Amino acid sequence: MKIGDIVPDFTLPDQNGKEFNLYQNLDKNILLIFYPKDNTLVCSNQLRDYQINIEKFFNLNIKPVAVNIADTNSHKSFCEEIDVRFPILSDGDKKVSKLFDAINFLGMNKRLIVLVGKDRKVKLIRKMLSINYVSSDELIKEIISLSIN
Repeated sequence: MKIGDIVPDFTLPDQNGKEFNLYQNLDKNILLIFYPKDNTLVCSNQLRDYQINIEKFFNLNIKPVAVNIADTNSHKSFCEEIDVRFPILSDGDKKVSKLFDAINFLGMNKRLIVLVGKDRKVKLIRKMLSINYVSSDELIKEIISLSIN
């Protein structure tokens, strides 16, 4: 996927087993947050940062949604541990992760951010090393510069 591409619809279960369908949630822009592994320091810090600052995303009409290949039980305990309440989707067959080139050579998720606009198009792709992440404040500044509504 590249900026301007139309993202195909997909449905994945969240940490509570509820089905999340992309197109049914595009009343807001969707910030897809691909991350390597539950219960690791950098991933915990990243998702906690985004949860703490979730109102800033909401004010920009953006809904954060994390994606990882682990199962829903792993995501549920991870969310409870770090107090994350936005959806964390289980991509066990890796189809969605592969669509966004978010699988590394070890078969794990890369750290990647993709902003999907309400028009179903990719607005932003932000790749980063797995050992660090983009803070919510930095990410929000970048999104504001795109003038997306």
